Amino acid sequence: MADRLALYAGTFDPVTHGHLDILRRALALFDRVTVAVAAGGKQTLFTLDERLALVRACTADLERCVVMPLPGLLVDEVRRSGAVAVVRGIRSLGDYHHEWSMEAMNRALSPECETVFLLARQELAMLSSSLVREVARLGGDVAPFVPAAVAGALRGRLGGGRT
Repeated sequence: MADRLALYAGTFDPVTHGHLDILRRALALFDRVTVAVAAGGKQTLFTLDERLALVRACTADLERCVVMPLPGLLVDEVRRSGAVAVVRGIRSLGDYHHEWSMEAMNRALSPECETVFLLARQELAMLSSSLVREVARLGGDVAPFVPAAVAGALRGRLGGGRT
C-alpha cells in the first residue's frame, strides 16, 4: 500500500505554535505531510524564501515532513504530488466559513481533492499570523506564540519590542 501524503498549505507569515500543532496532529494521521508555503496571494511581512527558511527551521525535528514553495494552485500540487488530502486548521466559525468556500472551489477544480479540517486546540485558537505580526509591530512579547527562530526574525524585521 502506498503511503498517504497530505499537503498543509498556507502563507505562514509567520509560522506560529498553532500551525505547528496542526502539522504535528496531521503527521499522526498521514504517513507524510508536505508544508506548502504559498508564494503569492497576500502581501507578506517576510519574503517567500524567508518564510520557507523559518518553517524549515521550526520543523527540522519533524520526521516525515517536507517544506516546499507553492507557486500556484493547491489542486495542481495535489495532483502532481499524489497527495490524498489537504489539511486545514480551523480556529473559529469565521475560519470554517472561509475554509468551506475554499474546499468547495478546490473540489470544483479537482473533484478528487479531499480536505481534512483539524480544529485548533482551545489554548491556541486565538493565534493567527496577522495578530502575531501586530503584537510584534507594537512592541509586545510574541515569544509565547511562536518558536524562538520566528520571534528573532520578527524582532530583526520590526525592531525593538520584547519579541
